[in-house]
Amino acid sequence: MSSVPLSGKVAVITGGSKGIGAATATLLVSQGAKVVINYGRDTAAAENLISQLGADNAYAVQGDASTVSGVEKLVKASVDRFGKIDILIPNAGILPMKDIESTTEEDYDYTFNLNVKGPFFLVQKALPYMARGSSIVLISTTQCYASTVSSPYTLYCATKGAIEQLTRLLSKDLLAKKGIRVNAVAPGPTATDLFLEGKPQKVLDTIASFHPANRIAKPGEIAASISYLVGDGASWISGQTLRVNGGLA
Repeated sequence: MSSVPLSGKVAVITGGSKGIGAATATLLVSQGAKVVINYGRDTAAAENLISQLGADNAYAVQGDASTVSGVEKLVKASVDRFGKIDILIPNAGILPMKDIESTTEEDYDYTFNLNVKGPFFLVQKALPYMARGSSIVLISTTQCYASTVSSPYTLYCATKGAIEQLTRLLSKDLLAKKGIRVNAVAPGPTATDLFLEGKPQKVLDTIASFHPANRIAKPGEIAASISYLVGDGASWISGQTLRVNGGLA
């Protein structure tokens, strides 16, 4: 297999400056792709990643991926820069740790806007620039299946349930006729800033103990699964959610 299997491809990744998004951008560039990352507030992280990947290979666009105007800006910038979109990864998301009693309307609206509305309209706006053979990978979560889920994940899991249904339906919609595959990955607990924030080591050790391997995932392990799904080796896979959780669920 070629060491540059994605040569000539252009990938767009929201939430691309850190965690799974940054790991995926790094891996896809190593496989020959050009990458556009969207980021929110952390300009330093985005600039650092672009510096590592090289300005010829990667480009960063700041914007709010929870809004239609934000994803329109991202799509336009991507096409202006590289001329097309072959790979779309709506990765940006938020993980509110609130049970139903403490969830506000503001919590609900922003979580669904970033985790569901943003990906939906990113697909819509990118579609005119995606040719036959293109691929979309959405991001779900193993928390939808794990028996260890607790109530603070309720709102988050609701948005990811919507993402999995969207994956199934988009794969049979206009996108199938256009020859565009749509899949999702459902990571288990992964060592990203979003997941680690505010959790003492004792809590992380407990979470790790739920896994057969007694550890949580590295962002690069999730990126590898995303890379597989967008590659030619997954050409007959569409409408599926790949659970990447080390046997947790």
